[in-house]
Amino acid sequence: MITETELFLDKTDLHILRLMQDNARISNADLARELGMAPSGVLERVKKLEQKNVIQQYTTRINPVALQQKMLAFIFMKAADGPGCNDTAQLLAKIPEVQEVHHIAGEDCYLVKIRTYDSASLMHLMRNSFGKIPNLLSTRTTIVLETVKEQQQLVIPEN
Repeated sequence: MITETELFLDKTDLHILRLMQDNARISNADLARELGMAPSGVLERVKKLEQKNVIQQYTTRINPVALQQKMLAFIFMKAADGPGCNDTAQLLAKIPEVQEVHHIAGEDCYLVKIRTYDSASLMHLMRNSFGKIPNLLSTRTTIVLETVKEQQQLVIPEN
């Protein structure tokens, strides 16, 4: 397990993260040029950031409309399994349409982000996937009408 001390990021690490977050396909040579460093030194730092699990994954962001996945919804869920029990969360996480599962404080237990094709596919998901989860007691669904901003990028400090 990596400790918080081992996760310390210096100014160069933060600069690498900013550049890579803006463009995950940036070449090692371009990173080195931007940082004024040798490519071997940059490569070593990136590998360390990966080993420390600071850089967790490289992904491609696909426009959901291109795949006809026009329905975005957030579902508040109440479950019978108490705090600290992960059974329901693990079952939710296995459903392909589920993009995010969050344990939340308050009246509900989970906030789930899903993406489907339309209201009929949402209803099918509710009946055939969520309906089969034994500890799920209730759901409240909020359908998104328009997305103004959606991003995965984090604010990376300057120093």
